[in-house]
Amino acid sequence: MIAALGTLVFLATLWLLVVVGAAVLEEGGAKIAAALRGKPVSRPLIAPVRLRTRARVQQPMRASVRWRAAA
Repeated sequence: MIAALGTLVFLATLWLLVVVGAAVLEEGGAKIAAALRGKPVSRPLIAPVRLRTRARVQQPMRASVRWRAAA
């Protein structure tokens, strides 16, 4: 029984290593391959986008009630 559980733990660990390794290669596989060949990584050219926003200047609030001097 202990041998069966040990084998199960070993296979689960091996499966986890394969899944993590595949995820790492999926994200950086092109960079790793370019580094092994000694070539720079070719990135798609994407121009940075600048957003122009105008600062809204808020007008000072004015009282709508006109004050009168006491008579």
